[in-house]
Amino acid sequence: MGAEFESWGRVVRHPRTKAPASGFSRDVPQGFLAFGNGRSYGDSCHNDRGRLIAMRPGAAISAFDPETGILTADAGVLLSQILALVMPHGFFLEVTPGTAQVTLGGAIANDVHGKNHHHRGTFGGSVLSFVLLGSDGARRTCSPDSHTPLFEASIGGMGLTGIIETATIRLMKVPSANVRQTAFRFESIDGYFDAIDEIDAAHEYSVAWIDQLARGPRLGRGVLMAGDHAEDGGAARAPSAPRLSVPVAPPVNLLNRLTLKAFNGLYYGRAPAQPATKIVPWASYFHPLDAISGWNRLYGPRGLFQHQSVYPAANARRTTIALIECAQNHGAASFLTVLKRFGDFASPGLMSFPRPGFTLTLDFANSGEATLKMLDALDDIVLEAGGALNPYKDQRMSPEMFAASFPQWRQMEAMRDPAVMSDFWRRTAMVLARDEDLAHRSEQAAHA
Repeated sequence: MGAEFESWGRVVRHPRTKAPASGFSRDVPQGFLAFGNGRSYGDSCHNDRGRLIAMRPGAAISAFDPETGILTADAGVLLSQILALVMPHGFFLEVTPGTAQVTLGGAIANDVHGKNHHHRGTFGGSVLSFVLLGSDGARRTCSPDSHTPLFEASIGGMGLTGIIETATIRLMKVPSANVRQTAFRFESIDGYFDAIDEIDAAHEYSVAWIDQLARGPRLGRGVLMAGDHAEDGGAARAPSAPRLSVPVAPPVNLLNRLTLKAFNGLYYGRAPAQPATKIVPWASYFHPLDAISGWNRLYGPRGLFQHQSVYPAANARRTTIALIECAQNHGAASFLTVLKRFGDFASPGLMSFPRPGFTLTLDFANSGEATLKMLDALDDIVLEAGGALNPYKDQRMSPEMFAASFPQWRQMEAMRDPAVMSDFWRRTAMVLARDEDLAHRSEQAAHA
């Protein structure tokens, strides 16, 4: 049962209590939480004092119109299942995250983003409606025009407003799911920022891989991969089973400085020095790591932390440098270092993470206190830049950092179903609420 309800970071692993959706009520003191496929990195998908409701068993797609691209499915359906159905009809997700092994409900609850935020915004923009089950037993069909506050709170609300049972989304028509990719390497972070305005204006998708270990004049070097659905891309293959597997965690972290230095040098060296264009399979562009089942186990038995931040464009160049240098100065090595732009799209979600600027993602093996100290230092840089952290990639940010990232947390708490709780919300928002209540009582007592 422990493995069944693990988060992707695997830092905390033990058996967790599950319950059927039929038992969802206000009778359990520590509450319930819907659990999709465990692709959140931290504790936003856990409720260790309460119960988890498994959403995947029996989940199915109930309707798809190949003329309009409108699809309705149970919340536990994986995005890979949706793609397998719609791609032969010339449709694709308007927004797809870095893995297709995310449930539909999870994509909504986390308002996930992809490589085309600068053109399409977040996943929530594709959501037409969903049915939300409350602990009062009521089922509410939420949309931009019906139960609107609940609709907005649920998109990006990390499952805290109730249980999303089914959802209807809009897909986009594409000539092919496969991608015409233009890739080139840049010698330093300046190369990325000097090129990105023109790249993003010309292409639907863009993402940059960064060699986090490069120093000096090569600091921030990497490979930029822009893409568009190919007019001559041909038929796309349906999602396939992973070609490789990491069935068990090795006794040590295999993604260490030594192995990553070799990998980074090879990956960077193989990338074209000048822009080169070719057709690539959709899966390798959007979801390359889905080809390796259990790749997160490569970080070893203690799991991993992911740090994803967003910060304003005005200071993005120096903030990116500061974050990379901070990790280097702490002796840390990040395997998956990704840099993308977020556009000026307002999400329909109350608590959505993306906002205008740039987002940097870093992965670190869990080395205990040393890793936590470094992550706090990274937080300080983000905070000083006026940025924010991604809650569904987190399992250790302070309540204060959460409040700075999401000052609207009180509105979210007001919309939370009283029978729903997560470990993330318990250690951030509930601590903030408790401290505010204590301060208020102290103030009242002082004036009594």
